[in-house]
Order: sequence, then structure tokens, then C-alpha cells
Amino acid sequence: MALTLLRHAALHPRYQKRYNGWTDLSIEPTLFDARYVAPLCRQRFDRIYSSDLLRCQETLHYMNLLPYRTDARLREVRFKPHIEGLRFEDVARRDDFDETLLEDPKVWHNYICAERYEVFERRIASFLSELPADEEILVCTHGGVVQRILELLRLPTRPIEYLDWIRIEHHEL
Repeated sequence: MALTLLRHAALHPRYQKRYNGWTDLSIEPTLFDARYVAPLCRQRFDRIYSSDLLRCQETLHYMNLLPYRTDARLREVRFKPHIEGLRFEDVARRDDFDETLLEDPKVWHNYICAERYEVFERRIASFLSELPADEEILVCTHGGVVQRILELLRLPTRPIEYLDWIRIEHHEL
């Protein structure tokens, strides 16, 4: 199996660099640059999966990668209601914020997320465990999900921008 992880297309600038977990936002069509994903559009995939949130599905439509299956397990993490939609700077101004929260990724996760770290990890691991072997698979999802998949597969993580993608070969899975 080869697994390609694709982060959805860019949102409108007013929603960028915010904690947009389960808020169902559309992509910004004027920011869609097909050059970034042209190799994926030419490739044949046996299966294509998408988060059930609009921004991922719209990305696949713009790429004309149809049909695909939606799966709620590919949603971004669910942030706490008072964090959802905020920027980091907004969170850092909260009375209960302490910089020591940033020292441990799990502590930070549990501070900003309504979905516990272990729950988020289990739902993504559940999705991965059901992927068929020996197929070419594309997954369109969110930045946090891509990072967690890489961690679960014990692969190096890196920042992933809109329309950025990572191909994982069979021997890495």
C-alpha cells in the first residue's frame, strides 16, 4: 500500500491561522493553486478518503478526484468551544494560559481541545487499521490529522501547508 496524505485547500484569510477544528468552513476558491496538486490529479488512486468536513470535500472536487468516501474519523481535532476560531495570540491572552502548557504536546492538546489526546489518536488509528493492503490510497484531511498519522506511523513530522501532501510508501507503513 502507498498512502498519500493531502491537507485541504486554503480557507479565506480571515479563518487562517486559527483553531478551526469542527467548524465546517469552505475553502477560498481564489487561493486554490492547482500547480501544487497537479501530480496527484494525474495519479490513479484505488481509494480516496475525505474528512466529512466541507473544506476537504471541496478540495477533492476542485481537483476532480471523484468518487471519494467521507469518514468522520478524519476530522480535525475538536477544540474546546471557547478556543474554536481563536488564533494562538488570543489563547495566549487568556487568564488561564501559562507558557508551561506548551512544554508538553499532550498537555497543550488537552488544554485547547475538547477531544482528549488519546481519543483523537484512537479514532485516527482506527481509520488507519481499516485501510486495505496493496492499494494506492489518497486521504484528504486536516493538518492536525496529518501530523497525528505521521506520529502514529513513527515518521518525522513537519509543518504542512494548505494543499501540501506527503506520500508514504509501503515499506514505511
